[in-house]
Amino acid sequence: MNIIFMGTPDFAVASLRAIHEKFPVRAVVTVPDKPKGRGLEVHPSAVKKAAMELGITTILQPESLKELTFQEELRELQPDIIAVVAFRILPREVYTAARLGAFNIHGSLLPKYRGAAPINWAIMNGETESGVTSFLLADSVDTGAMLGRRTIPIPDGMTAGELHDALMPRGAELALETCQMLASGNTQPLPQNDGEATKAPKIFRETCHIDWNKSARDVRNQIHGLSPYPGAWTMMPDGKTLKIMRCSVMEGALAQGLAAGEYQVVGGEWLVGCANGTVMLTEIQPEGKRVMATSDFLRGFRGESHGAFA
Repeated sequence: MNIIFMGTPDFAVASLRAIHEKFPVRAVVTVPDKPKGRGLEVHPSAVKKAAMELGITTILQPESLKELTFQEELRELQPDIIAVVAFRILPREVYTAARLGAFNIHGSLLPKYRGAAPINWAIMNGETESGVTSFLLADSVDTGAMLGRRTIPIPDGMTAGELHDALMPRGAELALETCQMLASGNTQPLPQNDGEATKAPKIFRETCHIDWNKSARDVRNQIHGLSPYPGAWTMMPDGKTLKIMRCSVMEGALAQGLAAGEYQVVGGEWLVGCANGTVMLTEIQPEGKRVMATSDFLRGFRGESHGAFA
């Protein structure tokens, strides 16, 4: 059984390991090595590093999946199955090269949250449930017939990073199960209901700008949905950017009295008003500094204890 695995970040590594342990994987396709850090040292993707640790010797790193040389190399591998986890959009010439089918593991319960950032948008929109879906690749992104899914609850206050980590092992289980289904010919593809589809577009800087004119719960969801990366941000009165990684919605008397965006430091707590209610900042990243507990930051805070964010 020739299985080709395509992926890039940490999220895909667990799936690669699970499939390789049972089949194994014939070849890996990932992005080219990229320079990182101050020294611009070239680093491989998380999937390439895992592939080398697993002893997978055939690793393809095309600049573009439309390269004819890459497509010829792929066909020469005679793939039976192409498994895709957290990778690029595959052109038809690539995904149709698999004899038994090409599938993707998507970080949502399709057809909800089609797009590049399903985990972030699920938290930002206050969902109470999420999961992973395996589906056959089609010409339109994230629209193919579904092969399986795993569902998990989203506890109140969960961040996108925590949901990402919770979904990773479920995605690995489902990736292996989908390979087994395709290999045995025991599949029952279920078409997606396009009428139930929602979008999860790429996150841009403006998406991360905190809108204090939302309710306290919506502000909390925006902050947690962008934590730890890329991070929700606001502007301090001195013009510096403040990223907020975690906060809690205040109840009772502390939930009243501050206008939207107005903040107050009182009793070692940093409270911020929203259109409806108040949040308390619990984890932040001041401009040019590391992520830290708000209580640690406030010990050395010399700014105004009352002001407004922009």
